[in-house]
Amino acid sequence: MSINYAEKIPNNVELGSNRTLQRALEQWQPAFLNWWKELGPTDFQANDVYLRTAISVDAKGWAHYDYVKMPEYRWGIFLADPEHDRRVGFGDEFGKPVWQQVPGEHRSALRRLIVTQGDTEPASVEQQRLLGHTAPSLYDLRNLFQVNVEEGRHLWAMVYLLHAYFGRDGREEAEELLARHSGDADNPRILATFNEPIRDWLSFFMFTFFTDRDGKFQLKSFAESSFDPFARTCKFMLTEEAHHMFVGDTGIARVVRRTLEVMSETGSDDPDTVRHAGAVDLPTLQRYLNFWFSSSLDLFGADASSNAAQYFATGIKGRPDEKKFADHLAAGTSFDLEIPDGSLGTRVDTIPMRNAMNEVVRNAYVDDCMKGLTHWNRILEAAGHAYRFTLPSTRFRRGIGSWANIPTDPAGNRITQEAYDAQLGSWLPSDDDRAFVGSLMQRVTEPGKMAGWIAPPDKGVKDRPVDYEYVRVV
Repeated sequence: MSINYAEKIPNNVELGSNRTLQRALEQWQPAFLNWWKELGPTDFQANDVYLRTAISVDAKGWAHYDYVKMPEYRWGIFLADPEHDRRVGFGDEFGKPVWQQVPGEHRSALRRLIVTQGDTEPASVEQQRLLGHTAPSLYDLRNLFQVNVEEGRHLWAMVYLLHAYFGRDGREEAEELLARHSGDADNPRILATFNEPIRDWLSFFMFTFFTDRDGKFQLKSFAESSFDPFARTCKFMLTEEAHHMFVGDTGIARVVRRTLEVMSETGSDDPDTVRHAGAVDLPTLQRYLNFWFSSSLDLFGADASSNAAQYFATGIKGRPDEKKFADHLAAGTSFDLEIPDGSLGTRVDTIPMRNAMNEVVRNAYVDDCMKGLTHWNRILEAAGHAYRFTLPSTRFRRGIGSWANIPTDPAGNRITQEAYDAQLGSWLPSDDDRAFVGSLMQRVTEPGKMAGWIAPPDKGVKDRPVDYEYVRVV
């Protein structure tokens, strides 16, 4: 299979048969390319990068690997193949045919969900735009750019839906997706996590593990949607999202492995000794973990949510892997939610299951995150070290829901505001932590060589060796 470079917008939605839509997207395309050149990866636009490019949705060979300059990447529109006689899988419309057009009564809610998802895609590119200057290896540099171009393609996926199904409102929303910018004081991105700066690769690995994992669960929820084009779009996006989480999982594992090597070489696990030897000490890794995990939790929304109940009832947004649930109506069941009560106490509040859908998905996300921690802790265990990484409680450092602005320690115990303020600096990365990690960020461009704070990967990309020239750096 090969890429048709003469095709302006690669797609499997028969774009050529809808000239009005094709012209609208071709008019949006220059604005996207201008955004990419201005706010995408800095100073690498002319470099050849060994990238994976989607060319079909065929599971046997949907991607093409080759060198490409990023502005020439074949961003396009791909939906998973339609499912014959697909039916609504949950909520009050369960069993009815899915929608091929947007029902008028659901237009506003669907547009809001699509815009919010679409806003996260360019945001992460903007957050990561400077990281190429401090890449620990060409392998990592290539992975960064792969994540970036795929986030760009995911933006295209949402923009297609806005243009194709929401008329003038959709076109205006698509323009706004390029007008907002991560961290902009006047016009920031919609969700707070996507305005956090990512100035070092440890943050990048944490972001791709924790925040992109939130993206996975949102996409899996949308892949259940009764609006079939939305569901099919998100189902295909999931095939690319897996690589982003892989980058985070293996990146953190490689940092841990290198730290253990330094601890063995120095005969010490003292953080100052480890830092002096040029590696990231384990407590600092835990503080970075605490920051990005807790930052990502609010992305799921409030634990008791009337919007979530409405999305489920109307068939707009389901639970990930809805088929695994026995009850697809969730109409007469309830969910026990532990919430703050009194000065330092808690109580259990029983709410309708539909109102708890955000919490159901958040709990599934936490379980999935634990798989990564288990991986990293097994590395520690195999090396004979007693240290173990832990996930903070879902109550810790929350800004949305029942636990918003309620002071707790990382274990979820309620504490006074004074105690919280006094100890927060020991639970999250300090300015000194960030400055130290920043000092390690030295760019390495010799094929196969790694920065001193990270171990090499177990294998390269697409059967290429680790010392392959993944980015041709002039």
